[in-house]
Amino acid sequence: MSRISACMLAAVFGLVPLSGCGSGNVTDTHIEATPVATENASTSTGSGEEDGVSAEPAVNLASALSVPTQITKIDDLFFIVDCYNNQVIYSDTIDKPLNEWFVMTSDIDKGHTVASDGSVYLVDDTERNRVLVFERDGYVFENTQVFEGIGTRPHFIVYNETDSNFYVWSSMTGEMYVMTHDPGSTDMYISRIMKLGELDGVYVRSFTIDGDSVYLVSGNSQIIEARLSDFKIKNRYPVPDQLAGMIQIMPVEGGYYVTVSTDVHGNQDFATIIYADKLSDLEEGKYTDIYSYFVGGGTPYYMGCIDGRYYLTEHRLPGHSIWSFDIGDDHMPADVRAIY
Repeated sequence: MSRISACMLAAVFGLVPLSGCGSGNVTDTHIEATPVATENASTSTGSGEEDGVSAEPAVNLASALSVPTQITKIDDLFFIVDCYNNQVIYSDTIDKPLNEWFVMTSDIDKGHTVASDGSVYLVDDTERNRVLVFERDGYVFENTQVFEGIGTRPHFIVYNETDSNFYVWSSMTGEMYVMTHDPGSTDMYISRIMKLGELDGVYVRSFTIDGDSVYLVSGNSQIIEARLSDFKIKNRYPVPDQLAGMIQIMPVEGGYYVTVSTDVHGNQDFATIIYADKLSDLEEGKYTDIYSYFVGGGTPYYMGCIDGRYYLTEHRLPGHSIWSFDIGDDHMPADVRAIY
């Protein structure tokens, strides 16, 4: 079939609402990515004296991280999305000096996340409204496909093993782009787009998939729980004004960790991390502020678990851009360490 850019979608497909109260809009479609020429691959070819020279990974030249947003591990490699340095870097160990990490891509403008199913790797190019697709060849990565016009400021990508789909969130339009590829192929395409119209124009930084539900963090003083398959709203969890500008919800044993960037007015002085037994407790102020365990303050960002230990990215203050920690029996952070 002919390839069509996602930015042409609005002119070609209408958004068809599902029946029922509180439903999202869902568009079933098949929009393919645009292939990328091999010479545009984000790798260095060493001396480059002749064709056929094995590509070598480009070494990270940044001496420090600048607003890292995510740290994750995919197969045998660690990845850091180094947002304001406009790159994704990787290493086979987490404790190497930054100048010994390699660059997966620097062809992004303030990207936020990377996700993979083991065959393809998706990176959001937030300020250019793109998603880049990579494939791994040994120790290097080739940018093989690109999706243009992915909403406004795509900000968070998750691979969901349960249904073998990638979920890509457009942070300013309330749209979730569902991307996949057929078995035996690495050619990515958009299979459907789901939208919550009430979030169009609201800055929502991330989502969390838990079973058949997706939780959209508060951008307007409420967490929305929707059905993953069709975005039908299942629950709303109001939150106090001081927690309105959330970043991420992470389910943990016995409850939830939540990172917060700003209050309802956009004031970063309210940046913090909290623990709550239930999301419904937040409205009544039944939560514990745990940011004091991460000495120094700043703005916490995305969290994740790698090999049984938790990791947190943070910005605004130098010297502790990435933390690692455990969670004790009392649900509080334990053995907290600054990694970078």
